[in-house]
Amino acid sequence: MLSGFKKFILRGNVVDLAVGVVVGAAFSAFIAALVKDLLTPFIAALFKAPDFSALSFTINGSKFLYGDLLNALLSLLIVSFAVYFFVVLPVNALIARLHKEPVLEPTTKTCPECATDIPLKAGRCPHCTSVLIKQS
Repeated sequence: MLSGFKKFILRGNVVDLAVGVVVGAAFSAFIAALVKDLLTPFIAALFKAPDFSALSFTINGSKFLYGDLLNALLSLLIVSFAVYFFVVLPVNALIARLHKEPVLEPTTKTCPECATDIPLKAGRCPHCTSVLIKQS
C-alpha cells in the first residue's frame, strides 16, 4: 500500500505540479508587492485617489458600495498590466531568442521544362523526362 503511494508521489507530474504551485505562490506574492508598492502609489500620484472604497450611493436605505467594485476592477487591470509587461513580454522575447528556427536547405528544384518540383539530385525529370543540367 505504501509503495503505491510512493510511486504516486514520485511521479513526474505530481512533483511538477507541486513545484508549480510553490513557484506560483511566490510569483503571486511578487506581483502583489509590485502592484501595491510601485504601481498603485504611481497611479495615486497621478490621480490623487489611490482608494475608491468609500464611494457609494444609497437607494431606499440600501447602500451600494461601487467603490469596492472599482477598486477590484482597477486591481485586476493593474495586475494584468504588470504580468503582461513585466513577465509575459520579456519571457516571450527570451524564448524567441533562444529558439531560433534553423534555416532549412532546399531539397527540391524546379524542372526548367515542365516547372514541376523534383529532387535536387535528379538528373532527369520524372514527369517530362527532360535531361537536367547537373549542378555542382
